Amino acid sequence: MDLDQLIAHYFGTTDPDAADPAAFDTARERMSIDFGVERDPSRRFALWTLMDAFGFAPPPAEAFEKHPELRAAAERYLDAAYRVERDGTPD
Repeated sequence: MDLDQLIAHYFGTTDPDAADPAAFDTARERMSIDFGVERDPSRRFALWTLMDAFGFAPPPAEAFEKHPELRAAAERYLDAAYRVERDGTPD
């Protein structure tokens, strides 16, 4: 999945900061629906990371309840994201 294409698909622009609140709400709803119906694990994980970037992803245990390997990957992703936010480095 290409990040720019995903953002353009959901927000109607490659600059989500330019989206008005209604467009953001619509993008959030569409992403949540697509995440709920997506069956391909890698696409589902990609959607989850995008939702996390915008602050509305469900917790890994809930999002990947039936896929422990994806739950573990999501938890590692969140750990790394937290370290980058806190320290400026993923390690």
